[in-house]
Amino acid sequence: MQQRHLGRSGLIVSRLALGTMTWGRETDVDDAAAQLAAFRDAGGTLVDTADVYAGGDSERVLSRLLAGGDRDEVLVATKAHSPTGPGPMGRGSSRGHLLAALDASLERLGLGYVDLWQLHAWDRHTPLAESLAALDTAVASGRVRYVGVSNYDGWQTAKAAALQSATVGGRAVAPLVSTQMEYSLLARGIEREVVPAAVDAGLGILPWSPLGRGVLTGKYRGGTPADSRARSEVLAGFVAPYLAAWAVGVVDAVLTAADGLGASPVAVALAWVRDRPGVVAPVVGARTAAQLADSLASEALELPAEIRAALDDVSAPEMSYPERMPGWDSDDLEF
Repeated sequence: MQQRHLGRSGLIVSRLALGTMTWGRETDVDDAAAQLAAFRDAGGTLVDTADVYAGGDSERVLSRLLAGGDRDEVLVATKAHSPTGPGPMGRGSSRGHLLAALDASLERLGLGYVDLWQLHAWDRHTPLAESLAALDTAVASGRVRYVGVSNYDGWQTAKAAALQSATVGGRAVAPLVSTQMEYSLLARGIEREVVPAAVDAGLGILPWSPLGRGVLTGKYRGGTPADSRARSEVLAGFVAPYLAAWAVGVVDAVLTAADGLGASPVAVALAWVRDRPGVVAPVVGARTAAQLADSLASEALELPAEIRAALDDVSAPEMSYPERMPGWDSDDLEF
């Protein structure tokens, strides 16, 4: 598997990341072990989890697998922000909650440090400077190697990156190196503001749900499979927005491209997002190793320019002022 720098940092990661949101819930230890082995055999290095995945069990499962000796070959990314305890201090991006959540993650993971620690969401109740100071503390203490954000919109991303690129007391703070955002052929909204902000600030983009919450696999074209997320009481509402009529043309285009290339729809959808501007590594999750195999096969696929252009056209997001002014190019303005 090819490797890429994560943003403007020295951290080099595989261009596909392994997501573990289902580990400890839909995916048991044996299936998780098979996934990690297949991922590692394919040259994958970056494994992404979070303190709230499966109530912390995702980190616990990963800990069991890393205890087998893979730690030096695996880059571990986790996140903090979401509720992990009762009361107002059991959630959010305050210094107190973030640092306590980091210690709890390290304990569950059985590690002395994580390679990438991410703020899982924006916290409008806490000053951003306080949240970012917690990142500095984590890096300075050796518990974290690199830091990033997740689910920040455009102005939030730009502000956080700018603050972390400054200096405090003559020393450089821990710069942000990544942002993890939903991004796929069915979710291109980040191209309006987040992608330009990330590229300008040198943040590597880690797309989550790069298969459009599973819809881009094509498995919903003939109905809703009984074992799918769309039939799950927990995740049905998560999938439903992408089962609407507007998404049908995009899914059909992916299926047509896959048929013409002799590839799977999964490989086509991942290859498209993998090579978008600013993207470093789509985060792929699977319930089983067999499902993961389809994603790993995308490594061998490079989309021809005409197919990429067709997919771009059929899935193009709405762009208007101020991202794009219809009828003229800002470079042509005269004052």
